[in-house]
Amino acid sequence: MGSSSRLGSLFKGPEEFDLTSGSIGKPLFFLSMPIVVTNLFQTAYNLADTFWLGQYDTDALAAISFAFPMVFLLISLGMGISVAGSVLVAQFTGAGEEREAEYAASQTITFAVIASVILGSVGYVSVDTFLGLLGASRDVLPLATSYMEVISLGLLFMFGFAVFVALMRGYGDTITPMLVMFGSVVLNIVIDPFLIFGWTVVENAPLVGTLAFPELGIQGAAIATVFSRALALVVGLVIMFRGTRGVKIRLRDMAPDLSYLRRLVRIGLPASIEGTGRAVSMNLLLVIVALFPDTVVAAYGIGTRVFSVAFLPALAVARGVETMTGQNIGANKPDRAERAAGLAAKVLFGALTVAGIAAFLFPEPIVSVFVGADQANAAQVVAIGAEFIRYVALTFGFMGIMRAYTGSFRGAGKTLTAAAISVVTLGVVRFPIAWLTAGPLGETGIWLSFAISNVAGATIAYAWYRRGTWRGSDLTESKAALEETTVETAGDD
Repeated sequence: MGSSSRLGSLFKGPEEFDLTSGSIGKPLFFLSMPIVVTNLFQTAYNLADTFWLGQYDTDALAAISFAFPMVFLLISLGMGISVAGSVLVAQFTGAGEEREAEYAASQTITFAVIASVILGSVGYVSVDTFLGLLGASRDVLPLATSYMEVISLGLLFMFGFAVFVALMRGYGDTITPMLVMFGSVVLNIVIDPFLIFGWTVVENAPLVGTLAFPELGIQGAAIATVFSRALALVVGLVIMFRGTRGVKIRLRDMAPDLSYLRRLVRIGLPASIEGTGRAVSMNLLLVIVALFPDTVVAAYGIGTRVFSVAFLPALAVARGVETMTGQNIGANKPDRAERAAGLAAKVLFGALTVAGIAAFLFPEPIVSVFVGADQANAAQVVAIGAEFIRYVALTFGFMGIMRAYTGSFRGAGKTLTAAAISVVTLGVVRFPIAWLTAGPLGETGIWLSFAISNVAGATIAYAWYRRGTWRGSDLTESKAALEETTVETAGDD
C-alpha cells in the first residue's frame, strides 16, 4: 500500500488531471515526471553501451563517440514527423477533436515508417564514408562502421518507438511510454554484456566449451539496442491499435494521405532542421575533436553522455511544456501556455544549477564510471573528461531556460522559431568558438564553446519569447489549421 501510493503520487495519467484548466504546476509536474523517467531509460541505452564498451576496449569507446552523432543525425532528419504528429495530436485533443487526433496519429505512423526505411538505407550505404569524413582514426573507423551498420538496419525500430512516445505524449499520456521503455531498457542492459563479451557454457559435461553467445564487441552493443527497441515498438503499436490507453490509431486511417503529408511537413520540417542542426553541430565538433588523440575523443564521448543525463529534466519538462502549450492553444488559452513556460524556465534553472554545482565539484568519480581501470590511458581519459565537465557544469541551468521556451514554441506550432534558436546557438556560437580556440587553447577551447553557447542560447530564447511573436496571429493560424482539416468519420473499426 505504501509503495504503490507513493508511486501514484508521482505518476498520474491524463484522466486524473486537466492540462487546460486549474493550476499550472501540478499538471506540468505529473506530465513531466514520467518523461524524466522515460528519458532516463532512453539515456540508459547509451550509458549501458558506454559502460560495457569502456570495460571492453578504449578504441571501442572512442568508436561510440563517432557513432552516436551519426545516429542522432539520422533520427533528427526524420524527427520532424514525430514533432508534427505530437503537436497536432495535442492541439486536436485540447480542442476536443478526438477523431482528428486519431487520424493525425495514424498518418504520422505511416510517414514515419516510410521515412525511417529511407533514412536507414541511406545510412547503411554511406556509413563508412561519413565516419571517414569525420576523421575517425584507422583503429576506430572499422569499429564505428560495424556499429552503425547494425543501427542503420534497425532505424525503423528506433525511430518508430520514438514516434510512439511522441504521439502518446501529445495526447497527455506519458506513463504508458515510460512503462514500455522500462521493459526495453532492462532487456538491453541484461543482454548487452553477453553480446559484447560473449558467453561460453562450461558447467555441464555435454556442453563444456559450447558458445552460448559469440563475442561481438561493439557490434553486439548495437544488436542489443536494436533488438530491445524492436520489441518496444511492437508493444507500442499493440497499445495504440487497441486504443485503451492514449491516442488510438486505425488501420484504415493509415493509407498515405499526401494532403496530410503537407501538413506534417509544414509543421515538422523546421523541427527536423532544428534536430539536424544539432546533429550537424555535433558532427562538425567531432571533426575538431578528431584532430586530438583518441583519449580526448573518448573523454568527449563520455562528457556528452554525462550532459545528456544532466539535461534529462530539461528535455522532459520541455516536452511537457510542448504538450501543455499545444493543448492550451487548441483550447484558445495562450496566457496559460505562457505561464507554464515561465514556471518551467525558473524551476529548471534552479534544479540544473544545483546539479551543475555537484558535477563541478566531483567530476572524476562521474567519468571513472565509464572507464575501465585496467584500460590503457584510463587515468588520462578521466582527467580530460573531468576538465570537460568542469568547464560546462556551471552553465547547466541556462540549458533549462532555453529548453523551456523552445518547447513552448514547438507546442504553439512555431517550430521554425525553435529551429532558428537552435541553429544560432550551435552553428553561430558553439562551432565557430570551438574552431577558433581549439588551436591556441587545445581541447579547452572546445569545452569553452559549450559553456558560452549554453548561456547564449538561454539569452536568445528568453528574449525571443518575451517578444510574444508566438501569440496573436500564430494562435489564429493554429486554430485555422484545426478547422481546415477534415477526415472521414463514418463507421468505427
